[in-house]
Amino acid sequence: MEDTDKKDNGEYSGVIKGGLRPSMKLVVMGIVNNKAKSIEVVVSSAPQQEETEGDVGLQLKVNFSDKAVQRNARLAGKWGPSENTLSYFPFAAGEAFKMEIVCEHQQFRILVDGQPLFSFTHRLTPLASLTALRVFGDLQLTKVA
Repeated sequence: MEDTDKKDNGEYSGVIKGGLRPSMKLVVMGIVNNKAKSIEVVVSSAPQQEETEGDVGLQLKVNFSDKAVQRNARLAGKWGPSENTLSYFPFAAGEAFKMEIVCEHQQFRILVDGQPLFSFTHRLTPLASLTALRVFGDLQLTKVA
């Protein structure tokens, strides 16, 4: 991972060198803003703004008003069905968190503060085409690796 674009502390855009592969782990650490509405983490095929047509292997949308984490993927410009089931909501305003996105052969496994939150089956292959990570929203990023 290399820092390519740190505008302010609430947005990160970086390159995943060589693309994703099983056993790789992406780590996002930050502190949730006090009046947070949403945080988004996007693993995609190109570092870009959301409006453009690029494949997205994993999009996580943390919604604070609904206490929900929506997951989805975009293939050939089309979003698939989103997944929302959660056993608990790990994010709190003003609190620090550590999110780990573990890439496995069949799925992404997402952990927050060391606790498994959910998994998301890969919809996009090859995994190596996923070369960009974006994090933005109502947070102060402390580390992206």
